[in-house]
Amino acid sequence: MPGLIPAFASVATEPMGLQLLPTDLLFLGALALAAVYGHSAAREPLARARWSRVLHSPGGGIACLVLSVYLAVAVLDSVRVERAEQAPLTVLDLVLTPLRTGMETTYSAPFATHAHARENLEHAPGLWVRDYPRLKFGGRHLALPEETARDLVRRIALGTALGFGVFVVLTLVINQLRGRSLRGAITQWWEPAWRWHWSALGVLCLGITIVGCLADGWHVLGTDKVGQDVLYLSLKSVRTGLVLAVLASLITLPIALVLGVLAGYRGGWVDDVIQYLYTTLSSIPGVLLIAAAALSLDLFLSREAGALHSLALRADLRLLALCAVLGLTGWTSLCRLLRAETMKLSTIEFVASARALGSPSAALLRRHLLPNLMPLVIITTVLDFSSLVLAEAVLTYIDIGVDPSTESWGNLINGARLELAREPVIWWSLASALGGMFGLVLAANVFADTVRDAFDPRLGPDAKGVQGRA
Repeated sequence: MPGLIPAFASVATEPMGLQLLPTDLLFLGALALAAVYGHSAAREPLARARWSRVLHSPGGGIACLVLSVYLAVAVLDSVRVERAEQAPLTVLDLVLTPLRTGMETTYSAPFATHAHARENLEHAPGLWVRDYPRLKFGGRHLALPEETARDLVRRIALGTALGFGVFVVLTLVINQLRGRSLRGAITQWWEPAWRWHWSALGVLCLGITIVGCLADGWHVLGTDKVGQDVLYLSLKSVRTGLVLAVLASLITLPIALVLGVLAGYRGGWVDDVIQYLYTTLSSIPGVLLIAAAALSLDLFLSREAGALHSLALRADLRLLALCAVLGLTGWTSLCRLLRAETMKLSTIEFVASARALGSPSAALLRRHLLPNLMPLVIITTVLDFSSLVLAEAVLTYIDIGVDPSTESWGNLINGARLELAREPVIWWSLASALGGMFGLVLAANVFADTVRDAFDPRLGPDAKGVQGRA
């Protein structure tokens, strides 16, 4: 980590301009909408109480913390800067400059000082032998490879000290913003309700600083076939997974909400048409629709190749098209749930009374139906988030996903599938992709379970109290 800061500072002093691709604009716009919703939810007592229940629970708080780290990486990778006579780079690229520029010639294992395959090396004039060559960047600061263990211990100790310092500073800042003293912060840390939150924050601080110190002179997760650092590729893949899941959800949500509520509230021929629409769409395998869209997009991009300014724009348009296809084909399940819930709510006494008193349909939807449907929408959207993250890896694995030049977990898995048969086995690319997806999907699932418990009236504390009295 000490070497990352000077490298970033030297690059940051160059004259730069801002550049945003279409998915960057949409992703940042989605985050702005989430911030607006958070502001409005903080002003409503019921919504504030529900989200407070989510954040104060151990599982929900830790999941939010992990998701925040993933989100921060995706945001840094969504802001691109243009440099004079050089290719645009994201802020994450600038922060990880040593990892980005530390290219080797081919595979190397994690924390290795030599390459993974033998090459012809000239040990003396006219004397050629096959041996493992020394890496150009991994462990280059060591005079002898035998010093690896000592250097790793030293860097872990330095990362631990830095992580503890960062944790203390963050603790003081957070509690200062909350109006607590240092003694109050220490007392709160030992409280059972907050112990898991502070422990998770400390583990994250230690993990980030230790990995940063190790990555300054080593390939922590090894390198791929062309010598790129796998840790760098894994961090770059976070944006692809989050952008695809967020944008596809934004496309799915309004379609399912409008059609589901319309079918359940109006009924009659409107309900029949909407049912026919989502039943027909559900009967078609989604892989076929995505494959057809991918082939059509490739044909369009090949015809309009002259109009595209860069390969990055071409890859971004393919990612955007994949988001659109997943969104347009994934609204059927939520629409079916909203239709059934709307039909049930329309027969409840307070809705029937409001209709009998002459309330217009717009007022009924705004004041009675939509507020009661929002918990179902939030729960289903968060649950579908995980499936969309996994869908990118599966689709890219069968070559109908994102562009091969786009860093993604699916491309990492696709590139590592044939290398598992080598001897010795090259396992680190597959393991890093699976680890990144596992962390994101696990945090999203835990967060979804906590949101369900907080927003479902049948699982809330009031419902439990009524059941206990009964």
